Amino acid sequence: MRPDTLKDRIVPVLTILLALIAIWYVAAVLMNASFQRDMDQRANQTPGTVEFVEKTLSQPKPLLPAPHQVAQNVFENTFLRKLSSNRSLVYHSWVTLSSTLLGFGFGTLLGIVIAVGIVHIKALDRSLMPWIIASQTVPILAIAPMVIVVLGAVNITGLVPKALISTYLSFFPVTVGMVKGLRSPEVMFLDLMRTYNATAAQTFWKLRVPASVPFLFTSMKVAIAASLVGAIVGELPTGAVAGIGSKLLAGSYYSQTIDIWAALVAGSVLAASLVAIVGLVAKIVDRSMGGRPA
Repeated sequence: MRPDTLKDRIVPVLTILLALIAIWYVAAVLMNASFQRDMDQRANQTPGTVEFVEKTLSQPKPLLPAPHQVAQNVFENTFLRKLSSNRSLVYHSWVTLSSTLLGFGFGTLLGIVIAVGIVHIKALDRSLMPWIIASQTVPILAIAPMVIVVLGAVNITGLVPKALISTYLSFFPVTVGMVKGLRSPEVMFLDLMRTYNATAAQTFWKLRVPASVPFLFTSMKVAIAASLVGAIVGELPTGAVAGIGSKLLAGSYYSQTIDIWAALVAGSVLAASLVAIVGLVAKIVDRSMGGRPA
């Protein structure tokens, strides 16, 4: 990657990031000001403007924690805790990651199988595709408790229920992307395969599958992020004691807003890392197939 290209990519991102942090600080002061005024009145204190702003940004249980408070919490619970500690964000992220990857694997496989069936069987295209689209209109917060209860009734608990919820969210983008990819070859190329007297299997493996690879990895980036959301949501109705979802629940129970935001940051970093890994694999596969490096 050329230096100018790297600069063009990093500078805009950093600019937006700094702007968001500035807005975050302003919002933290405004949202925490009311509570701080009440505290100062009860203590018969009249702090100056600078001191008042500092107090709003250092409350132990603020309505909106300041960025530095969240950063400090993330640092402490990531690097200063044992990996087996119940307060370690690495530990909770690993628990959520396990169900995320399992659900993503199931969802990707299911999405590919459904896409292949839809492309090659017209009846499935007309009958199954509308139901697949309709399934995504049901809120995951409504489905998750039902999945947990039903599977719990047959003694299936732990990782599997959360993975199934992740599967539900991740198979849809893979299905849609794979269908688009398998149908992407132009009619001219399909006619050329018929001219060479290629079988349906040869057309599928030699033409349709290579053409679908870019679409597949693009949809997988969406699917891996959706799978993580499904894993976190799946932890909420189970009363889980580990995972990012459990950190969110514990924080809401005890009004630990800093812990809540730290867990959100951990989930965001985890999602970004997973998407980046899928993107890296996509580049490796693309180069192995003869694609030009970006």
